[in-house]
Amino acid sequence: MSTFPEGSPSGADLIRQFLPTSPYVSHLGIQLTTLQPGVAQLSLPFAGPLVTIGTIVHGGAIASLIDTAAGVAAWSDAQVPTKTRSTTVNLMVTYLAPAEQEDLQAVARVLHRGRTLVYLEVEVRSASGRAIAKGLVTYKLG
Repeated sequence: MSTFPEGSPSGADLIRQFLPTSPYVSHLGIQLTTLQPGVAQLSLPFAGPLVTIGTIVHGGAIASLIDTAAGVAAWSDAQVPTKTRSTTVNLMVTYLAPAEQEDLQAVARVLHRGRTLVYLEVEVRSASGRAIAKGLVTYKLG
């Protein structure tokens, strides 16, 4: 693991190091835009391999964006546990409109943080501002 600024890493430090090295995140092209305590914004640039029919982004890519954004927000203000691991416990996606040949932005917000479980909501919008999907995610840290 890389060195972190002065002492133990924060959850934000940990996720900033992990995200750019994740093969799946890199494969999809997901990028971290903003990270604040309890909130994360990520983008998914439109790319041909993400298309399912015509110019519509595959729902699985959108679900992956929601899942990734939730994980980033969950770590954003978390204390790093002894066992640095995490997993999605539950992921519910409601698709509101097709994402047609546009970059997507996801904003994930922590709704409630328990001892190990974090409950989050994620909103996905197109670059033009159209609501594409909403997600509710339960994420486990440690």
